[in-house]
Amino acid sequence: MSSEVKAPLKEGAFGKVGVKSPSDVVIVSALRTPFTKASRGDLKDTAPEVMLATVVQAVLKDSKIDPNLVEDMQVGNVNQPAAGALTARVGMLLGGLPIKAPVAAVNRQCSSGLEACAIIAAKINCGLIECGMGCGVESMTLFSMNDIVDPAKLSDQTFDNPVTSNCLLNMGETSEVMAERYKITRKEVDEYAAESFRRAVEAQKKGLFDQELVPVKTTLKDKDGKAKEVVVTKDDGIRPTPVETLSKLKPSFRGDGISHAGNSSQVVDGAAAVLLMSRRLANKTGMKILGKFVSHSVVGVPPEVMGIGPTVAIPMAVAQAGVNINDIDVIELNEAFASVAVLAIRELKLDAKKVNPKGGAIAFGHPLGATGARQVATLLTELRRTGKKLGMISMCIGTGMGAAAVLEAE
Repeated sequence: MSSEVKAPLKEGAFGKVGVKSPSDVVIVSALRTPFTKASRGDLKDTAPEVMLATVVQAVLKDSKIDPNLVEDMQVGNVNQPAAGALTARVGMLLGGLPIKAPVAAVNRQCSSGLEACAIIAAKINCGLIECGMGCGVESMTLFSMNDIVDPAKLSDQTFDNPVTSNCLLNMGETSEVMAERYKITRKEVDEYAAESFRRAVEAQKKGLFDQELVPVKTTLKDKDGKAKEVVVTKDDGIRPTPVETLSKLKPSFRGDGISHAGNSSQVVDGAAAVLLMSRRLANKTGMKILGKFVSHSVVGVPPEVMGIGPTVAIPMAVAQAGVNINDIDVIELNEAFASVAVLAIRELKLDAKKVNPKGGAIAFGHPLGATGARQVATLLTELRRTGKKLGMISMCIGTGMGAAAVLEAE
C-alpha cells in the first residue's frame, strides 16, 4: 500500500502487555446507550446532553466511585454546535459529576470517542490526573453532517489545492474511490454486510449486548407531536438482512458504485462513557478492573481514500503494544463502510472471525462522536465473556486519517 507508514520502535505507550504496574491506565467501567435510528428511532427527540448524562450517571453507579475522584472528562462529538462544548458541560453536570470537575469537547471526527479516552489515558499516564472519563455522544437527528460545513465560507485555496479539496469529498465517494483503487467488489462488501447483520442478530438474541447497554428513559413525540414516556433498551437497527436483499439495493453514491444503505454504517443517535484511572487508585479504592489501555495510534492518509486508515493505524498500535497482529483476539473495527473492513482484513491478513464478532456499525449504527467509546464497552465485554485477553479498536476518519488502540482485558 503506497501510503504505508512505518510503525514506531517504542513499545507500550501506556503499559506492557501481561505486566501489571501501579502506573497502568485501567478501565473500571464502560457503558453505552442503545443506538436508535436518526429521525425515526426512540431517541430522536432526546437531546445529546440527556444521552450523555444518562451514561455518565450509569458509569458512576456501576463503578460505585466517589464522583469527587473524577478529575477530568473529555467528550467526543462531531456535529454539535460550538464543538459540543455546551453539551459536554451540561451533560457532565446532569450526570452527577461535581462542578469542580473540568470538561473538554473533542472532535477527531469518527474517532472522537476513542480520542477522548486516549486523552484521559495520556493525562493519567503522565501523572496529571489519577482518574477521568472518556465519553462520546451524537444526535444525528438534531444535528446533521450536511450542516456543519458551509462551502461558501471556505477559502479559494481549499478548493484549488488538489489535496485539500479532497477533504471535502462525500464520505461515500471516498469509499467508491477506495474500491476502485484497491479493486473491492460489490459482492465482497454485500457478503461482509450480510455477515455483520447475522452476527448482530445472533448477539442481540443471546443478550450479548445487555452488559454494555444502559436503558434510557426519555420522551418520544409521535407524528402529531404528542409526547409519551418511553424506556429505550436495545439497538433498533439490527435485523436479518441476507446478501440476496443487499444485492438488490441501488448504489448510493455512484450509479455503478459498490456502497449503499445496506452495506454502510447506519445513521443513529447514542452515547457512551468510559471511566479510566491509574491502577494505583483502582487498587486503593477497591475498583473492579475490566481492562488496561495499552496503546493508541493516529495517522494521516490521503483524504480521498480515508477508508484505508485502519489498515495503516493498526500495525502502529500493535507495534507500540509490543505484540504481533496474530496475538490480537478480538478486533472492533468500525464499519463506516463495508469496504473499510474488507480492505483491512485483506491487506493485514486478519482472521475475519475475530473482526466484529457481534456485528458492527452496519448492523447497529455509528453515532459519530460516540463510536470510539462504544467500542471500548463492546470490546471489553466480549473479551471477558470469552476469556480472551487482547483486543483492538480501529476506525477510519473523515478528511483522511486512521486510529487504533490496543486494550488488554483482566
